[in-house]
Amino acid sequence: MVTLLPRPLPDGLLILGIDPGLSTTGYGLVLLCEDRPQAVAYGALNIRKRRPLPERLRQIHDGIAAVIADWQPAEVAVEDFLVGNVRAAVAIGEARAVVLLAAAQADLPAFQYQPAEVKQFVTSYGGSQKVQVQEMVRLLLGLDEAPEPTDAADALAVALCHCCRRRQDLLERSCE
Repeated sequence: MVTLLPRPLPDGLLILGIDPGLSTTGYGLVLLCEDRPQAVAYGALNIRKRRPLPERLRQIHDGIAAVIADWQPAEVAVEDFLVGNVRAAVAIGEARAVVLLAAAQADLPAFQYQPAEVKQFVTSYGGSQKVQVQEMVRLLLGLDEAPEPTDAADALAVALCHCCRRRQDLLERSCE
């Protein structure tokens, strides 16, 4: 895990973004503070590929549950899967399900975003490549280097997308 902000964190809304996968699950923590997102920490769970599926799912669940317990985010944002490739959708769906379970067990609200929606927000193009997402996440969060691995950058992008949605919700409520 790469930690960018020391504890205790400033007041704000701490969001855990997650890019679920059966071989690598990326995660990124973003603090929405004074209407400006700041990167807090990011990393990836490297799942043992040759283990039986139930063990891999437990590893994802336990890893995300540990991140939640350690950082105590207020909300969780999860990348959903693409419809079309049934095999990939099922695999990512299984990983996504245990991530959502970990959030539910911690009584955290969880929000889901389509990959194209996340890419559209971060890069202004829903079909962006991973390297483009990495670079835009670096720029948007003012990081010295692009987050590695790409799964962690994708997780930070999901958290940024959720920050944007939350800001919109807060603005709409204040205008009512």
